[in-house]
Amino acid sequence: MVIFINDIRVTLYKPSDEPTSGTFSQVIDAASGVPSPAQLVHHVWVKNADEKTVGILLELLNSKVPLPLFSLHISVLNYETSKQFLKSKFKVIKAAGGLVRKKDKLLMIYRLKKWDLPKGKKERGEKYKETAVREIEEECGVRVKIGKKICTTWHTYTMNKNAMLKKTKWYAMELIDDSRMAPSIEEDIEQVRWMNAKEAFHALHNSYKSISYVFESYYKEIGEKKISD
Repeated sequence: MVIFINDIRVTLYKPSDEPTSGTFSQVIDAASGVPSPAQLVHHVWVKNADEKTVGILLELLNSKVPLPLFSLHISVLNYETSKQFLKSKFKVIKAAGGLVRKKDKLLMIYRLKKWDLPKGKKERGEKYKETAVREIEEECGVRVKIGKKICTTWHTYTMNKNAMLKKTKWYAMELIDDSRMAPSIEEDIEQVRWMNAKEAFHALHNSYKSISYVFESYYKEIGEKKISD
């Protein structure tokens, strides 16, 4: 499970798994004691974590005092229990979105001073794929053909002082028609733009870590192959 808490990438691992070598700069063994804020610097791997440790780490990540932390890897003693414990701390919202391709260009939106990808909340009785297609048409005014699933992201935010956790399923898509392309002002979208790989790379510097993860997963899983194959 990959979850973005305060835009910090947190990966939850099963007891038998561990992060890839080179993705962390220090290791903390939770069996020897609870991690302190001073230890959470750059890229950290915490192993042998129980629910108590997960809860403490969550509190530190949600602290008003920013941490000099880029990514956090947590190997837990019980994966399913820890996953459910983490989700229980938030109100879960289900959503879907997509990465739309038009030849060698990809669709991005500019909303709330950040570059983003179109997505939206899943309606009752709606399938995730249906949500993704509908939201892209509503937010961007484009019609698309849906392809393979890219990944699922989880990210936290606060709404009306409530802790929220959004689960978003992302799909690769191909353009059908963009003759009516326009940003949805009602959704606070200022721009809708087709970008080549270089432009998208620069846009991601002013985006969210979860969106970078979607791009990363897209090129890893799908790359330049036809996305609807």
